[in-house]
Amino acid sequence: MSYRERYEQWLKDEFFDEATRRELKSLTDEKEIEDRFYRDLEFGTGGLRGVMGAGTNRMNKYTVGKATAGLGKYLLDTYGAEACKNRGVVIGYDTRNNSEFFSRTAANVLSGMGIRVYLHAHARPTPQLSFSVKFWNALAGVVVTASHNPKEYNGYKVYDEFGCQLVPWQAKQVISYVDAITDYHTINFKSDDSLVFMADVTDNFVMAVMKQSRYKNTVAKNDLKIVYTPLHGTGNVPVQKALRLDDFTQLDAVAEQVVPDGSFPTVVSPNPEDRRALEMGIAQAKRTNADIVLGTDPDSDRVGIAVKKAEGEYQLMTGNQVGALLMNFVLSHTDMAQYAHPAVVKTVVTSELGADIARKHGIKVFSTLTGFKFIGEKITQFEQAKKNGKKEQDYDFLFGYEESYGYLAGTHARDKDAVVSSLLICEMAAEAKANGKTLLDEMNEIYAEYGYYRDALDSFTLKGKDGLEKISSMMTELREVGSPFAGTLSVTDYSKPVDAEEGFGMLPTSNVLRYVLEDGSWIAVRPSGTEPKIKIYYSIKGADKDVAEKKLEEIQNTIQTKLGLK
Repeated sequence: MSYRERYEQWLKDEFFDEATRRELKSLTDEKEIEDRFYRDLEFGTGGLRGVMGAGTNRMNKYTVGKATAGLGKYLLDTYGAEACKNRGVVIGYDTRNNSEFFSRTAANVLSGMGIRVYLHAHARPTPQLSFSVKFWNALAGVVVTASHNPKEYNGYKVYDEFGCQLVPWQAKQVISYVDAITDYHTINFKSDDSLVFMADVTDNFVMAVMKQSRYKNTVAKNDLKIVYTPLHGTGNVPVQKALRLDDFTQLDAVAEQVVPDGSFPTVVSPNPEDRRALEMGIAQAKRTNADIVLGTDPDSDRVGIAVKKAEGEYQLMTGNQVGALLMNFVLSHTDMAQYAHPAVVKTVVTSELGADIARKHGIKVFSTLTGFKFIGEKITQFEQAKKNGKKEQDYDFLFGYEESYGYLAGTHARDKDAVVSSLLICEMAAEAKANGKTLLDEMNEIYAEYGYYRDALDSFTLKGKDGLEKISSMMTELREVGSPFAGTLSVTDYSKPVDAEEGFGMLPTSNVLRYVLEDGSWIAVRPSGTEPKIKIYYSIKGADKDVAEKKLEEIQNTIQTKLGLK
C-alpha cells in the first residue's frame, strides 16, 4: 500500500477518531503527508520515539495501541495468562504533552487483554519506573517519555522484569509481535478497570536513593547553596525530597520551571546538555550567590550542572567530567572490603578518564554499547551470576555512566538516575567546599594526575525520509573508505561481531564506528537511535587544554568535511 493509500484509508475510516481525521484533512503539504505515512513508526530496540500527530509514522493513540497490543501478546505467550493477571505491568509517564493520555491508552489495552496494570498516579522519573517494576515484582514496565527531545516528540520504552530497558535480543522478540499487528481494527482499546491499580511509590524510591549517600558531614551540607531546576519535568518532587532528607537546607528551586509543562515554555530545548536550558537557573544562582546549579531533564534520568567560579561566573561541566568526578567520589567513599569483585561500567562512546580512575583503584571496568540499557543489563548479569553460580560473571556493581549526562550508583534502578546523581553531586560539591575548593578545582586535580581530555559531541539533524537515507549513505561511505584520520591505531566497526569482556561473549551489533588514534584520542560516529541525527563523539587527549583544543578543531574539520557537513 502506498503512503497515499494509507493516508486516504485513515482519512475515511471512522475507526479513527474525529480529531485524527480532522487533523489529516487539514494537511496540504504532500511531503508532510508522505512523511506521516511512508512507513510505520518503528518499534525498535529503544521502543517507540517520534513526533506526535496523526499517521502511521507518528506517536498517537493508534501507534501506541499497536505497540502495547504486541507487548501484551508477547507477555501472555511468554508467561501465561495467570502470571500476567497476577504480576502485571507497571506504566509510568513524564510531563510531556500527551504522556498521561498515552499511558492511559497503554493501560486500557493491557487490562483489556487480561493483564494487571500498576499505573503511576503522577508524572514521575524514568528511574522510578525501573524501580517500580522490581518493587511490584511485575513482568514488565512501560514508560511514556521522549527524555530530553524537543517538545514535538514523545516515546514509549519497555522494561523487563528486572527493571532494565529491553536489550536487542529481548526487543527482537517483542518487535516480532508488534510487527505482526497489521490491522489497527484488531486492537481493543476498552479497559478492564478492575485490573488497573493507581500506584505511587515515590517515597519508597527516594528511600532507596538515600541508601547511596556517601558523605555524612551535616555542617558542610548545610553550607552548600544549591539552585535546582526540573525544567518543567518530573524531577521536582523526588530530587527536592532526597536533597532535603540529606540535610541540604539551602535549596532554591527555579519557580517558573518547577511547573510541569510539556511545552517547556521557558527553554529552547529541555536538554541539560544545552547551556540555554540552565540559563534561568544560572541567573538565579548569580542573584543568590549559589555554589552550584542542577538541572534535570523532563523524565529526570539525566542531570546537568553549572559550578560557580572564583570570579562569580558559572561554568557548565560535561557529562564526561561529572562522570569522572562521581567515579572518583564514589570509589573514594566506598568500603571495598565488602565487595568480592567490584566493577564499574561505561559505554564505548564515554571518555576513558573515569575508567582510568577506576583502574587505579583496582576496579574492573566494563565497556558496553551506547545506551544505558546495556549498563542495566550488566547489573542484571552480575546479580544473576551470584544466584546461578556463574563465577565468570560474578561482579559487584558500584557505578555506571555515559557521556550524555546519565549516571547510576546502586542497583535500586536499572537505568540512569538523575535523582541519585543529584544527591551525590551535591555531596561531593559540599565536601569540596568544606575543603576550600570547587568541583572545577577537583576536576583540574584529576587532569593533573591522569592527563587532559577534551571531550565533545557534534549532532547534525537531517529530517525526513531523505535525511535518513543521507545518514545511511554517510555510514556506508565511512566503512568503504577506511579511517579519514592520520595516525589511526585501530578502527572498530560494531556492526560486526566484537568480543565483550571475558566471560560475557560477544557484544550485540550496532551501527557505530570507533577510531582510536596513536596518541590515545578516539572518535566515534553513529546515527541516533531516537532522532534523525548523525552523532560524532570526540575524546581528544593532550598535554594541556590548548593542545587538545587545537587537535579537536583539526579532527572536527576532517570528519565534517569528509561527510559533507560543512
